[in-house]
Amino acid sequence: MSRISQVVRVIINCNARMVREAPTRESLVARITSALPGAVVSLSDETTSITDLLEKALADNPTLLVACGGDGTINAVASRIVNSSIVLGVLPLGTLNHFSKDLGIPTDLDEAIALLSEAPTCLVDVGKVNERIFLNNAGLGLYPQIVHQRESQQRRGASKWPAAIAATIRSLIRYRRLAVRIVADNESVVRRTPAIMIGNNEYSTDNSLEPTRTSLSQGVLSLYLPRSSGRFKLLWFSLRALLVGVRKAGGFEVMLTKNITIESRRRHLRVSLDGEVTHLDTPLHFESSPKALRVIAPSRKD
Repeated sequence: MSRISQVVRVIINCNARMVREAPTRESLVARITSALPGAVVSLSDETTSITDLLEKALADNPTLLVACGGDGTINAVASRIVNSSIVLGVLPLGTLNHFSKDLGIPTDLDEAIALLSEAPTCLVDVGKVNERIFLNNAGLGLYPQIVHQRESQQRRGASKWPAAIAATIRSLIRYRRLAVRIVADNESVVRRTPAIMIGNNEYSTDNSLEPTRTSLSQGVLSLYLPRSSGRFKLLWFSLRALLVGVRKAGGFEVMLTKNITIESRRRHLRVSLDGEVTHLDTPLHFESSPKALRVIAPSRKD
């Protein structure tokens, strides 16, 4: 089916870094509707949330739903259409854009918009924890604490990078190790660890400062535990995880599996999902949901 004849709905997060100015937003809307005639574009504002826009868009029974924003926005949209026939389109407007980069979507917006009408649809995995999904990774311990502190700093007026550094230092000063039992592949280990990261598929082992995933459809989760609890080494781990993500390296214990259960004596744990922090009841049940999401992306070999 030609995408011109499809029902296309587009959601733009106006808090995303690249569209905070009105002229930029207007230009983006014009370029989208030129590439996808008939598309209905909705923008969030102070009174209309992404959730509100999603409800309205889904009521129109779209065949293509385009999420314009950072990883948190993409996650919010994907969560509503996973395991459905609706296709996800992605325009990367955030700061890090891990998911779009790993899909091979260009950072140039004109090129990314062109893909919406030209590129094929593929199926990719999502990670799930207690029925909540993540496209990139989930974090426990230091990472959600840092994100929580960073958001608090930003609400007070700090810009993102100074807030991130200040939050990391503050969290490291106050951190306590998390006592957990990790069950995977019918084996269990007990750890007291400052941080846990679980990736949707495996991160690369190259020497790039920005880790990537060469495949989003291998049906596995990757678990990373820092080997050291020293504050200086944890500072490097935390900054790297916060700013560029996790990667397999000598400083981590690494496990690849399809299902992971994390048990704790705590009734609830703070968990980050694609950079957004939530509280979940324990135990935490992680699983890979293979090829559960339809998404427009350049052709690639996995």
